[in-house]
Amino acid sequence: MVMPSRFREALSEYCEGKLVVTVDFEGHCLTMHPLPDWQEIEQKLLSMPSLNSSTRRLQRLIFGYATEVEMDSNGRVSLPQLLRDKVDLDKKIMLVGVGKKFEIWSENKWSDSYQGWVDEGPVNLEELPEFAQSLVL
Repeated sequence: MVMPSRFREALSEYCEGKLVVTVDFEGHCLTMHPLPDWQEIEQKLLSMPSLNSSTRRLQRLIFGYATEVEMDSNGRVSLPQLLRDKVDLDKKIMLVGVGKKFEIWSENKWSDSYQGWVDEGPVNLEELPEFAQSLVL
């Protein structure tokens, strides 16, 4: 996968092109994190109560597929075949910036998911965390 040029320099400076890719906890896409951000996530996941079965399931899923990758000098990142197979990535993908991470979707799954989100109708503000209810977008 070739990173868009607008992200290459920032990723090179911030994390020397070192990234971690894993499956999203919902299993529809991959997530890619700069290594320093991943290390924070890793510590938070490890600090969760290990006797909780949901915590263990989340840790197994996220850590079990976590793979370090490195962006080369041409901005390319090699995604492991195992991860590509898990989310049905083929030649056409969508790279979606979501805060401090990227989501990597197959183009078809992204289109289907997007349409599903639109079909659900407006977001129910009461279901959002309180701080998000006052956001102006």
